[in-house]
Amino acid sequence: MSVKHAISRGVELGRSVIQLGLKPAGRLAAKFRGERLRVGQPARTVQPQTFLPVRYRYFRMSLRGLAAQLQSGGFRRFGGSGSPRNRAVFLAFGLGVGLIEKQLDDDRRSAATCQEIQAVFTKKKYCSPLKCFTSGYKLEDYVIGKQIGKGSNAAVYEAVAPSSVPRDRESDRCSLNDQPSEDGEVATGSLRSPSSSLGIYPLAVKMMWNFGAGSSSEAILRSMSQELVPAGPLAMKQEKEEQIALNGYFGEVPKRVSAHPNVIRVFRAFTADVPLLPGAQEEYPDVLPARLNPDGLGNNRTLFLVMKNYPCTLRQYLEVNVPSRREGSLMVLQLLEGVDHLYRQGIAHRDLKSDNVLLEFDSEGCPRLVITDFGCCLAQSDSSLQLPFNTMWVNRGGNSCLMAPEVVTAVPGQGVVINYSKADAWAVGTISYEIFGQANPFYGAGGLDSRNFQDVQLPALPACVSADMQLVVKLLLRRNPNKRPSARVAANMLHLSLWGRCALANKDSAGMKKLADWLLCQSAVVLLRGCGPSGSSVEAELQRCFLSNLDLEDLRLAVSFLMYGREQGRASIMSL
Repeated sequence: MSVKHAISRGVELGRSVIQLGLKPAGRLAAKFRGERLRVGQPARTVQPQTFLPVRYRYFRMSLRGLAAQLQSGGFRRFGGSGSPRNRAVFLAFGLGVGLIEKQLDDDRRSAATCQEIQAVFTKKKYCSPLKCFTSGYKLEDYVIGKQIGKGSNAAVYEAVAPSSVPRDRESDRCSLNDQPSEDGEVATGSLRSPSSSLGIYPLAVKMMWNFGAGSSSEAILRSMSQELVPAGPLAMKQEKEEQIALNGYFGEVPKRVSAHPNVIRVFRAFTADVPLLPGAQEEYPDVLPARLNPDGLGNNRTLFLVMKNYPCTLRQYLEVNVPSRREGSLMVLQLLEGVDHLYRQGIAHRDLKSDNVLLEFDSEGCPRLVITDFGCCLAQSDSSLQLPFNTMWVNRGGNSCLMAPEVVTAVPGQGVVINYSKADAWAVGTISYEIFGQANPFYGAGGLDSRNFQDVQLPALPACVSADMQLVVKLLLRRNPNKRPSARVAANMLHLSLWGRCALANKDSAGMKKLADWLLCQSAVVLLRGCGPSGSSVEAELQRCFLSNLDLEDLRLAVSFLMYGREQGRASIMSL
């Protein structure tokens, strides 16, 4: 065997022994890091070897010290006995350990860089652009306008605090005592223009339908506790909130999610008597109480939520608009950022669809998306997102068509648990088809069934969609959740694709150093500029979300996915 070949084998042996964690290497690494292998004092204290200068003896307790000893021993053996092959392997083993130690040093520096950047941007809390108000804990505090939405469990009306209604638009008001008008409803699928009443009614009041919760405030809040997940800290009167104890899977008190630009914010939550609002008799007569409709089945009181008023839902927007390639990527990225924010706080939405995503525009016309309607969410107190599935009576979520495969195929039984940690990310993958102008492949009679579809059956996205975006959607829709990236990793992939392509030359240590340098530059740009490259506040919010959630392992995994996808793309082109 040649010396060159022996050195090569020694380096490989050094890498494999340390990285695979074999028992002898584990004992050596633990020994030289000063870790105790057993309880009690060691029988013999390891003394520093004389071949190291005094100022370098601390290396004795690290992988670097192990590498130095092996390399020194290899040099000494060149002058002693033993075959050239054994001496070369011994020296190369030390070189391999030294290379691993250098890689660990690079990783520590990269991780420290990510932590420092994360600390800077985490301190900058997101604040809603809507001005705070101090009152609003009663329905009488608001002027109610037209109906702007209706679902299976609630109706939504535009509203405004009386003090903020312009005096010259008094005739546009609709008080609680007004009778419903024939034109009081906004047609489904239509978008309100900038000249509509959105500027007059900046708020939206969501009235929940109460069939079986009773009419007491405690019973209503206990039954509809999930709706309070996106509520702000001042959403409810403090004295009332302290008296309410909510039981079941949702803990003793309603779990709250912190503010995020891509998650709806509930400013006020209160119970009140059900009023006769515009369109009530025509749109939802059965849910009205008997005092308003003799044939109604609803209770006298219900829950009201006050939020910001948005122009339209994502579904309504996509019915009349096809986003550009970049806008579509930014929209998917916003959904992933919102889902990741929920996941980090132990919340699974479980009913993510284009109807439950609201949309507005920033000053540059870029769509801003927010996730809403948390009535089906899972918000356990332990934040595990694992739901015991003992019987079929356990609620698995909302829209069955967009349930992730691991959720919809779960069979109830003793000890069965459904993991929702990647279920919302899967739903984002399905919505991506709608964003890029195609039908959702899991809707309709001829659509795919998440129970039994195969990955190869997924339709291709339009050719104009970037290869990186197509890769992200393909990965998000993998049947096996263990092979599916998390929302954070998928979001990192899109961030790197949109703004960090120059930092993806390779995935070795030099590439990671280049990526760390790019992160530092990106942080400085975001801090100084305050907006995205095109002047968009949406892009600035996305970049802040990315930088405030930096994690070296998630970043490295995103780079690996992107590099793998590009290698596969090059291979397919070469085969043509």
